[in-house]
Amino acid sequence: MRSWRAFLVLNALLACPSASLEAQASEPAALDTATLSLEEAVTRALRAGDEARLAGAQHDVADAQAAVARAAGLPQLRLSGGFTHVYRNARGEAVGQIFNQPNTYTLNANLSQPLFQGGRIFSAARAANKLRDAAELTVAETRSQVAFDVLQAYLAALLSARLSEIQEADYQLAGARLEQVESLERAGRSARYDVLRARVERANREPLVLQARAERELALLELKRLANIPLEQPIRLITALEHSLVAALALELERDSTRGAERPLLRALELQAKARDDAVSVARADLFPSLSVFVQSGYQAFPRDNVFPFSRGQVFATECPPGTPPTRSCTAQNGGWFPDRLLGVQLSWPLFQGLRVRANVDLAQAEAKVAKLRLNQQREVVALEVAGARADLRRARATHEAQRQTALEAAEALRLARLRLERGLSTQLEVSDAQLALLTAQTNQVRAVHDLLLAAAQLAHALGKPLPLVPNL
Repeated sequence: MRSWRAFLVLNALLACPSASLEAQASEPAALDTATLSLEEAVTRALRAGDEARLAGAQHDVADAQAAVARAAGLPQLRLSGGFTHVYRNARGEAVGQIFNQPNTYTLNANLSQPLFQGGRIFSAARAANKLRDAAELTVAETRSQVAFDVLQAYLAALLSARLSEIQEADYQLAGARLEQVESLERAGRSARYDVLRARVERANREPLVLQARAERELALLELKRLANIPLEQPIRLITALEHSLVAALALELERDSTRGAERPLLRALELQAKARDDAVSVARADLFPSLSVFVQSGYQAFPRDNVFPFSRGQVFATECPPGTPPTRSCTAQNGGWFPDRLLGVQLSWPLFQGLRVRANVDLAQAEAKVAKLRLNQQREVVALEVAGARADLRRARATHEAQRQTALEAAEALRLARLRLERGLSTQLEVSDAQLALLTAQTNQVRAVHDLLLAAAQLAHALGKPLPLVPNL
């Protein structure tokens, strides 16, 4: 019996390592943490983002439309061929058998060139080129907006991470103060009330720590979404906001006195409004005649049998049927290919089309007016956006300057308050106030740097300037 139990135990020991190895093999390998700078995040979003790719596709559409508009003024060359079999020919029966050709093969090349179409071709080409340029500017505007969104998300992730660190440090300070008060209580230098108060303060800070962690995770998820990074991929942000560098970038943008007239959005709308004016000329072109010239060259064959001809056409004399006038000579053909060439000029002038042309002109004029009104509205919006961004930047710079030394002074005040508490010269309430002041000062300092760079980026975006991307230190 003992040998049997020993055998079971030995089998169990041998099976445990293999089972653990299988379990480890079935678990997915943990992903390595990837480093991500601000510039890399913007580059990823511009390269693989759906918004930027959609704007690029719209530019390709406008480019193709411009090519189509230019093609209308170029020569057109067409190659055509056909076969016709006539079962009954009215002209052959009424006039003569010479018109009764049962089989007809045709092979033609037609070259046509429009000479005048009332200015439609040139106006349409100008409008298409302007729309293509407007689409290119729209791409630039979209890329700027995508870059701004990524920068905003990156700064939000940096801010949430720093605030989480501040909350963690504040929670640790609360724990250290609790240990200090408990030590003072054991030495008879502190009351039970002070210990309970310190415990409650530390417990009240724990939800804030958890909330800061959750906000940090949400900010990272939003950044991953914009930068097209897999959500399960852990990342580490490596761009740091150095105070003097951020202040220098903000000062440089604040000195820019432009008003956003060169912003790609406004320039695109201006080109679209001009394209609408060209569309009016296109609609008016229907009031004028159109003139074109064409050249056609080809071959025709009229075989008697249902057989495809391969020989060159030839005509030879033949006997005339009875009753033919003696002055007439009769000929016949071998069913081969005969050359067929012609040159022509075509003039077309629609005199009345049920007032359709007049309605199209009115429609084009109305659309041109709407485009100009939208341009004026957008100019007002951009001017207001620039003014608001400048005011926000001035406020952010003033706040940043005011908060530069506050955090250092608050940290020194907390150190002195804890020292006074150890020596019995102050109360726990004074230390709590000093710690709260330090937390507020550190939070305000971090937010001041964040708001300053974000305000500078917002002003750059409103002016149509490159965004201030902070380099890696």
